[in-house]
Amino acid sequence: MTDPEPNARQRELIESTDGIHLVDAGAGTGKTFAVTRRYANIVSQDDVEPEDVLLVTFTTNAAAEMKERIVGHCPYGMRELADAPIRTFHSLCHDLLEEHGHAAPTHLGIDDRITGSTRIVEDELVEDALFGEFIDRFSDDHPEYDDLFRALSNPSELLGLINQLAAKGVFPDADGWYRDGERHLDGDFEAFKRQFDELNEPRNGGRKQSVLRSKLGRYGRNKTYLPDAPEKSEIRGNGKQVPDELARRVFEADREELKRFVHDVYHGYLRFALRRNYLNFGMLQLFAFVLLRENHELRDDVAFEYVMIDEFQDSSEIQFKLALLLAGTNNVCVVGDWKQSIYGFQYADVDNIVEFEDRLDRFVEQLNDDHERVSFPTSPVTTIELVENYRSTQAILDFSEHGLRVPAANRDDVDVETVDDRIVSLESNADHENTTIEAIRSDEEQEAVLAKIREIVGNEDYRVENEDGDLRAPQYGDVAVLTRTRDFGRELLGTAEEYGLPMAYEGGIELFRTDQAKLLLAWLRILEDDVDRGWAVVLERAGYPIDEVDAILERESYPENMAAFREELRSLETLGGVARRVFARYGYDGPTADVVLHTLQSVHDATTRTRGDLVRFIERGIEAGSTHEVHAGAGTNSVTVRTIHATKGLEHPIVILANMNRGRFPPSGGGGGVITYDDPVGLRQRKRFSADAHGMPHVYDDWRTDVLRKCLPRNYDEERRLLYVAITRAESHVVFTAGDEPNTFLEELPVEIESVTPDVTRRAPGPSERTALQVEMPVPEGPRGHTPHTLMRDDVFEAAEDVSADANRGTEADRRGTAFGSRVHEFAEAYALGETVEGPRNGDEETVARFIDGLDGELLVEEDAHLPLTVDGERVTVSGVIDLVHVTPDRVEVVDYKTDDGRRAEPEYRKQLSVYHHVVSAAYPDREVDASILYTGVGVRRSIDPLSLDRIRGIVREAETGSRRSDD
Repeated sequence: MTDPEPNARQRELIESTDGIHLVDAGAGTGKTFAVTRRYANIVSQDDVEPEDVLLVTFTTNAAAEMKERIVGHCPYGMRELADAPIRTFHSLCHDLLEEHGHAAPTHLGIDDRITGSTRIVEDELVEDALFGEFIDRFSDDHPEYDDLFRALSNPSELLGLINQLAAKGVFPDADGWYRDGERHLDGDFEAFKRQFDELNEPRNGGRKQSVLRSKLGRYGRNKTYLPDAPEKSEIRGNGKQVPDELARRVFEADREELKRFVHDVYHGYLRFALRRNYLNFGMLQLFAFVLLRENHELRDDVAFEYVMIDEFQDSSEIQFKLALLLAGTNNVCVVGDWKQSIYGFQYADVDNIVEFEDRLDRFVEQLNDDHERVSFPTSPVTTIELVENYRSTQAILDFSEHGLRVPAANRDDVDVETVDDRIVSLESNADHENTTIEAIRSDEEQEAVLAKIREIVGNEDYRVENEDGDLRAPQYGDVAVLTRTRDFGRELLGTAEEYGLPMAYEGGIELFRTDQAKLLLAWLRILEDDVDRGWAVVLERAGYPIDEVDAILERESYPENMAAFREELRSLETLGGVARRVFARYGYDGPTADVVLHTLQSVHDATTRTRGDLVRFIERGIEAGSTHEVHAGAGTNSVTVRTIHATKGLEHPIVILANMNRGRFPPSGGGGGVITYDDPVGLRQRKRFSADAHGMPHVYDDWRTDVLRKCLPRNYDEERRLLYVAITRAESHVVFTAGDEPNTFLEELPVEIESVTPDVTRRAPGPSERTALQVEMPVPEGPRGHTPHTLMRDDVFEAAEDVSADANRGTEADRRGTAFGSRVHEFAEAYALGETVEGPRNGDEETVARFIDGLDGELLVEEDAHLPLTVDGERVTVSGVIDLVHVTPDRVEVVDYKTDDGRRAEPEYRKQLSVYHHVVSAAYPDREVDASILYTGVGVRRSIDPLSLDRIRGIVREAETGSRRSDD
């Protein structure tokens, strides 16, 4: 299949290789296609090599995709482009520091060096733990800041402030602040005064008080100020405006101690990180920027002839300046869409693209303040607008633009004229204009969403386009539910499971609020002798009623099997061992359990935290709602649930934008940290501690900061952009849903809201959806759960790992480990379900494909299996997932894929296959059942003689007493 020809605007971009270009690339306009073809065009010139061209993306996946697309349109293949500078800002800075920047910290007065072994901490939860360790030591070593720490409810919030300042380009050095950094902390009174005056202007031609005076009507409400704070009447004044001198009064405050504190924390943390031999992403950019700014010879040596930046609306101020320092000529091209700038919480600055020309001139002037670092002229700037949309219908595009003009809240005032000036309207390339845009509301919103999905699936009124360009009735997999916040999506997933509707949640979850983390925390508390809080959770999880739990806690007469399990955990030396044993006991073997285990193990390895410290770390994570990415496969033909942020760059035939409720979109609250930085007011402190202001120690609110915050507009513009992004993910249809209080967005959008009473009937999943293959079983009263893996002997697999590490004697799968095995299993699942599997196959995947091609019956893939047993009079369940069940009229075959050579571990695999054999036999009592292992690496299939149920009971008993043995 050949690539399509570029349209006129794309061709203009592809052929405009020299000079400064600003590209407005709206949603679905083929931005990546045009950028990669432009790159190919540049490197096809006789005097240009790939190493002369810097192409910056914002994810490693995007960089890899760029390289793949470039190949075939230029003289270079993947091998030649493997080391080409097509990368993220972070990887670019990492390579620069690794090769040239060992002494970069000395420019900030830090003696420690960046070494070749310096690791990059990517996991935010791990860094939170490291920073917590630092701040504990810092507070102990700096008693002069005790009052500031007393005002901080969570000192770890200072890490966010440090990262924000780093993205702004504000760095500490040994004596103060690097270059002109302190001016940012002091703020800009003139810029603030302009905002103040605009907000203080009387409304309705002078007949109505100003917005600012109205806001200050709530001055002091639910606040406790120090005695020197003025009264409300003094703040608000008389008439329609607040006193003009209030602006200077609130802006000018003594912040010297606050700046010293932030400086010492910031500088101290940089030293701490370097001494512990790690950097975060912000530090990578910080030290690379300082290195390029101070080392003129190096900057000239590494400069690029061409610089291209994709997704420029997601760049920060320091990234804009880094790009200028890396550009050796004026061949600079930035590509982006201000309407899709939604990562302000990650320090993206939309003004980089909205005010590109002004910032370009200003940043070059700043960088050249004492030496010419940027030598090329900053004009002219050529603007190219990509307007042909290849994703959505025209109705959806027009509706999404309208979303940029509506208020997000009652007090939101949209500057429609400015928005209209910025919008470049898109033109749909869709072959079919079949579009539904509708809105529903219900007191039972989650059920209403599910009922709507049921109505949509198979309904010709919601037809979507297939691969051939024809229209067909929609399936579950065509629908995506998008939400502003995570909680609604996770709750919706639970409701969907109750009603048998296939659905999967993809994206960040509040990791420590999951059942897996809470259960592990409970057992860790028990081990740390925090018995009541630990045992209460464990007993309630086991089904004990509250009054019985209270009685057990009072008598300390814990169930015998639970007490025995506690002693087993106490015998384990490592945190990982405890976590794995807890998860195995309760049958947690999915991606969430894996991420909980990996995160806590990473924190434990990276810090000096004890097990008790980790308990407190988890507790803080629960309180803060710390998030982590966990992706669970959607299976076949399933509805996908994502947050709007997680769906950036994706597209879906049908989008349901749910939870359009007040206080949820935009989210309410979120007061921010105690110490904050905002343009143009600079560094501020919201809370202050005083030991004797009113005769007793107390943490007081700062009245000046409270007034300043009333003067700063809430960033509703980004909320409107989030709405725009959500709508433009849809190809054909958009449905909005709300509860009993629809938000302002939904009330203002040109769509009628229909009140509905949902009727969701519970339904057995269809044949193409993932189902659970199980024997009916009662709910166990205690924590008596196993997986087949907990019945296996760990030493067999440890021995296998030792062998594979010895003189490269292991197989390819041995050397690649679990990631390789997961890839093969994912391929096997997709291939068996008839899905298109792109990309080259490895040898194991070829084996699986040939095997599946030879089967002629019904294929059940990744089937849940539950085997209930009674062991010593108590109920036990062994649960697992069968890779493949092949069903024919007279027999059923159970197949499990193994990517190792298997012979030493086969007796253990026999236990697993025996469990599956008995489950399937109970489900198909009229057919012969065979269980086998397919060794994908060697292409051998071996049948397994199943163990009896009595023997499995014995293995369970041995597993629980620690006396496991192998079955020959």
